Amino acid sequence: MLDIKAFRSEKDRFFELDPHSPLSVEQRKDFPGLNYFPENPGLAFEVEIQPFSEQNHVKLQTSTGDLNIYLRYGKFSFEVAGIQVELTVFTHENGDTFLPFVDQTSPEYTYGAGRYLELDDLEDNRYRVDFNLAYNPWCAYSPNYSCPLPPEENRLLVPVQAGEMNFSSQQ
Repeated sequence: MLDIKAFRSEKDRFFELDPHSPLSVEQRKDFPGLNYFPENPGLAFEVEIQPFSEQNHVKLQTSTGDLNIYLRYGKFSFEVAGIQVELTVFTHENGDTFLPFVDQTSPEYTYGAGRYLELDDLEDNRYRVDFNLAYNPWCAYSPNYSCPLPPEENRLLVPVQAGEMNFSSQQ
């Protein structure tokens, strides 16, 4: 199991010190760290993804109006606050899973355009889904990035209070 506290500390170090950080030099000067919801073990699951019988390539619009192509791979369901919900998983050309989503914490507590999550492949179409690792796309930190926007089918009507919260360079 991943040590969430250590993971977040390492991410904060990257954002503050690495030249590849999405933050500007000015933003990194007094960087206090990213904002996170408290760790929520109830939002970490092992799920089975149900592949779609027809896996189509879809175009997801980006924050800059471009279009990125992904394979609409499959879906899984889980429970949040007693409500059953479903999300669609996409794959990149390299086969990595990609889960863009928006939930009811947006835009007040989380990035308005949505957050992302990478899934850990276990085996036999089972994946580890840990919303404590949900993160903002780099366009949340700088307009210099173009980020895919979650499609309508990945807009949840429940709050997912886990993972990264809104960023403020004036924290």
